[in-house]
Amino acid sequence: MKDILERLVRGELDIEEAEKILKSDAILEFDDVAKFDIKRNDRTGFPEAIFAQSKDYDDLILIIEKYLEANDEDLIITKLSDERYEKILNDLGRDSFIYDYNKRAQILVIRKEVRKNDPIAKIGIITAGTSDINIAEEAKVIVEEGGCEAITSYDIGVAGIHRLFPQIAYMVREGVKVFIVCAGMEGALPSVVAGLVDVPVIGVPTSVGYGVGEGGRVALDAMLQSCAPGIAVVNIDNGFGAGVFALTIINGII
Repeated sequence: MKDILERLVRGELDIEEAEKILKSDAILEFDDVAKFDIKRNDRTGFPEAIFAQSKDYDDLILIIEKYLEANDEDLIITKLSDERYEKILNDLGRDSFIYDYNKRAQILVIRKEVRKNDPIAKIGIITAGTSDINIAEEAKVIVEEGGCEAITSYDIGVAGIHRLFPQIAYMVREGVKVFIVCAGMEGALPSVVAGLVDVPVIGVPTSVGYGVGEGGRVALDAMLQSCAPGIAVVNIDNGFGAGVFALTIINGII
């Protein structure tokens, strides 16, 4: 970018030419299969991720290989089955990179080197039930990859609400800046948490439930209808989106 701007100042490029070069430099295209936004990390503080579900495997491995060839940044792959993870290990080479696979969340981070930095902030992650943990773990991977410390407490929903209060008190004492709250069934927990804390709460409806609650729509509607202020709601089972939104809040306040 600096080189392009210097050439613009010297009159070697006009504004239109400089704009075209900058735009093309921001997109990494792989054989007309994918177009990666390689400057997203510079703009947002968080890299683009690959959504593996429903992708043809040959396309998926091509994207991974080309990205790793062109970038030193970590690569995140979401909704990745165990079977595909094992296949990726074999195709890339088990000793070629550092693989951090969260089996429960089905999310993989591929690294070229170990990076250890002091956490920039703390984010609390809570689930109503044990069945919501896979979505919470997805959010945890994302916030940790974004440089934050995740403080978790699982299975503390409204069915035994006495379990919630000590955990909330602990997280508040620890200086948590954002809460991510995952709940299925009737989706009540984010409203309760938002009524107790003075920091943003991100509600994540999960597809845990039966009868009218099956699929997560009841939980989604309940969170959207919450009377407690300070709640934002992401889509059903979207732990990734909740994690990125939490990081966006953190990056805006530090």
